[in-house]
Amino acid sequence: MPEYVIRSGNRTAFIAGLRELADFLTANPAAFVPRTASFGVFVDAADSVARRSGAEQLAAPLGVPVEDIGEGYYDARREFGPIAYSVIAIPPKERQ
Repeated sequence: MPEYVIRSGNRTAFIAGLRELADFLTANPAAFVPRTASFGVFVDAADSVARRSGAEQLAAPLGVPVEDIGEGYYDARREFGPIAYSVIAIPPKERQ
């Protein structure tokens, strides 16, 4: 079975922060917003099979395919308007 590590944050704190940001922007229409924004969850693994497997596990609930973007990297992305949520599987440090 392939082994991989998912670099994820605190789910509750992240969602609370998004809500806090949305509330702030709603209450402060003079505050500018970026044209686009992106968030990512990273998968580390020593081999490409494990990297792809980890990316596929994370991409499944998003309902998007995993793409091989070359040089040992895999990516899956779902967009919510101008905001992208990405899954990125990265090769070992010596290949970066």
